Amino acid sequence: MSAPRNPRPSVSADDVRTDPLVRLSLEELRGRTSMKWRTHPADVLPLWVAEMDVPLAPPVAEAVHRAIDRGDTGYPHGTAYAEALAAFAAERWGWDGLRIDRTTITPDVMLGVVEVLRLITAPGDAVVVCSPVYPPFYAFVAHDGREVVEAPLGPDLRIDPGALEDAFVRARRGGRRAAFLLSNPHNPTGVVHTRTELEAVAALARRHGVRVVADEIHAPLVLPGARFTPFLAVPGAEDGFSIMSASKAWNLAGLKAAVAVAGPEAAGDLRRMPEEVGHGPSHVGILAHTAAFRQGGAWLDELLAGLDANRGLLGALVEEHLPGIGYVPPEGTYLAWLDCTRLGLHDDAPREGPGVVADIAGPARMFLDRARVALSSGHVFGSGGAGCVRLNFATSPAILREAVARMGRALAEREEETA
Repeated sequence: MSAPRNPRPSVSADDVRTDPLVRLSLEELRGRTSMKWRTHPADVLPLWVAEMDVPLAPPVAEAVHRAIDRGDTGYPHGTAYAEALAAFAAERWGWDGLRIDRTTITPDVMLGVVEVLRLITAPGDAVVVCSPVYPPFYAFVAHDGREVVEAPLGPDLRIDPGALEDAFVRARRGGRRAAFLLSNPHNPTGVVHTRTELEAVAALARRHGVRVVADEIHAPLVLPGARFTPFLAVPGAEDGFSIMSASKAWNLAGLKAAVAVAGPEAAGDLRRMPEEVGHGPSHVGILAHTAAFRQGGAWLDELLAGLDANRGLLGALVEEHLPGIGYVPPEGTYLAWLDCTRLGLHDDAPREGPGVVADIAGPARMFLDRARVALSSGHVFGSGGAGCVRLNFATSPAILREAVARMGRALAEREEETA
């Protein structure tokens, strides 16, 4: 049985919600020109790249409209973005340690990561990552002449202290400088590291002379049942860095801006950041991100309620349509990591290595070809990723239901063929 080519997901009574995820129709979403909706043909339901199917939060839209109406589209200036982030961190996370004089703006989170790594490492040095992890960690680090050293997550998808210490030892071998690029919350698993786990990371890093750089782009997207702890808030993290942004929580990937934050012992390093880095962020982007952190809290709360509902819905749908596929409900982000290794398709992954975002292989290729559902292919996330897929559930319940039902039909069809 082939999947329908022009789906019109139905709306049920439990879809009548107030969150932003239910406000745009499939037809409206297909009118978008961004990567998520234009990479694949129109019959594909895209649940891959980290864009959300939401309208802009009203305070953000108003800030952007004001800038356009005024022609306020010049160069960025001032510290309003960092001030808004500091106030948000104090209110939401109980962290008052974000000091404005230890911040700088960067074009986006990954470019901020690269610039910070350039301050504390040199070509030939090592950067540790906990795999499977966000593919650009591999690509950006390798392209900048650093060696990636993997510390695989444990079977529970959490940081394995033994594996991390072993990676630190290997990274420091020969007297090299080393950094640990931490994903907090973790992408793609959705794990939200606990304060105890982060304290252990900080202690290990101190012991081995490894500097920690935390990508905390998903920090506002912690779902009920978990609590976000900023890495710089734990003892031992004083020489670390964090890169934060409103990008993921308010769907602002196209309005580039991020903030790099230094711990008290890293402030001198941050002051060495080249001035031209601060010219890279979009001024309009900074205005949008500032409005998100200052006035976007109510909208974010509605979004989080919708994501929590979708998280539960996805679990029920996987159980109904995808028997044998592993699903551990994420604690944060809007990304689900599905273990499809039972399908035996992980040997289909290309051998070029992780970090090649465009590659689609294994189960992701099968679901794209047979179900017309686009997912992120697990092999690009590094060791432990082959045979898995990442699914973005920041969409309407109707689209999510249709997508997983299609995946289930594709699996049943494939099993009939191989029986």
